[in-house]
Amino acid sequence: MGVSGSGKTTLGKALAKKFNYRFLEGDLFHSDANKNKMKQGIPLTDTDRLPWLNKINHTLLNSLDKEVVVACSALKKEYRAILSSNLPKDTLLWVYLNAEYTVLKKRMENRSHFMPVSLLESQLELLEPPKGAIALNSSHSVEQMIEQLKTYLNDK
Repeated sequence: MGVSGSGKTTLGKALAKKFNYRFLEGDLFHSDANKNKMKQGIPLTDTDRLPWLNKINHTLLNSLDKEVVVACSALKKEYRAILSSNLPKDTLLWVYLNAEYTVLKKRMENRSHFMPVSLLESQLELLEPPKGAIALNSSHSVEQMIEQLKTYLNDK
């Protein structure tokens, strides 16, 4: 979890590949209306996000027999509660990716994505850093971050 440009997809795909987990890209669960709104530089509201969060939660509930990595911003405590709703306790391992503003901005400028750089500030304002999550500086290499996570992964 983390703001746009924090490396969620990059790390998530690498983790899934290394440990043979299923990877879910949270962005794919957004409605076209949400994507269009963001493309226009309009921040999403909690109402906009609710169906998106519920879809991801539903997919997780249907994937309890698999090991899954999800790349999702999950910016607020309330969003994380929705994502984990009805999941068995300790099912989710929250990993919070963060980096300096300049790093985030540069990453966003150098990619093709519906989320414009202009929305980074609104995400940072909305962000409620999670308590109890594994916090990683995503300025580190993917290999370094995976190494830091190994001790938290079952039998890996």
